[in-house]
Amino acid sequence: MTSRCLAVSLTVVALVVFAPVSSAAQADVPRTAWGQPDLQGVWDFRTITPMQRPADLAEKEFLTDEEAAELEQIRAAENAGRDDEVPADIVGNYNTFWFDRGDSVIGTRRTSLVIDPPDGRIPPLTPEAERERASEAEARENTGPHEPAPGGWVDDLGPNGLQVRCITGFNSGPPMTPGGYNNNVQLFQTPDTVVLLSEMNHNVRVVPLDGRPHVDLRQWTGDARGRWEGDTLVVETVNFLRETSFMRGGASADLHLTERFTRVSPDVLMYEVTVDDPTTWTRPWKYEVPMQRNPEPVYEYACHEGNYAMDVILAGARAKETEADAAGR
Repeated sequence: MTSRCLAVSLTVVALVVFAPVSSAAQADVPRTAWGQPDLQGVWDFRTITPMQRPADLAEKEFLTDEEAAELEQIRAAENAGRDDEVPADIVGNYNTFWFDRGDSVIGTRRTSLVIDPPDGRIPPLTPEAERERASEAEARENTGPHEPAPGGWVDDLGPNGLQVRCITGFNSGPPMTPGGYNNNVQLFQTPDTVVLLSEMNHNVRVVPLDGRPHVDLRQWTGDARGRWEGDTLVVETVNFLRETSFMRGGASADLHLTERFTRVSPDVLMYEVTVDDPTTWTRPWKYEVPMQRNPEPVYEYACHEGNYAMDVILAGARAKETEADAAGR
């Protein structure tokens, strides 16, 4: 048999073998009455897979089944021991009852959520971003994560400031990232609109699909517009007011965010994110989270109701400064 005949034969075999599987997979995905893939429901993005590939796995893109099971056992043991490390007599400390990080790696068994660059690592910061972070670290030396820099006000709360002020949740961004708890998002869908309700801080993002242009108005969660590319919903967001809670306030107002939602099976919604922020990182990068369908509802996270945190935090900071002045420090 010649090489050409062999190649043709293998191609035919591949088409026969894989075409029915592909068609069956597509047939399994529910669709709306108007023909689009049905993305509605509650989707859970908990995982113990880290955002970046650990240094000791530098050349390893995927875990084996055995390695994934071992990592899950290690994390389970760490979580079980965490309660013993938290002093019980300090008000406000969380024990494992409050956390919901998940107990498994993502279904693809990638060693990181980052899929581009290929090394699974977030690209380096720009020189400007490095200088800003070094300056902030110096200004916040010996300052707790939930208190302002010395003499500071609400804008000086640092990387956790938006979270403490209940403006955005620490994992809701946008974009969304797995965190300590509240790792759910609910999608609602009509022919011309998609709505994303984040469990954390109950943020709601309304995404038009009718082709209207972006508006010249900066907002906390940006200005989002959506479109369908085949069976994938693509949401592009620009015009952020300033940083969001993504990467603990790591991105800037120049962030151009592209999110892709693809229902790859009845129980899995693939969430792929492209982060393009030339002010912060030296190149665009991507990460991916296979979200799992959650049969439970999203429960209210009423961060704003009865939130006296700012009064207490600022009063505590002023008292700390007064004490330091009196001591001559």
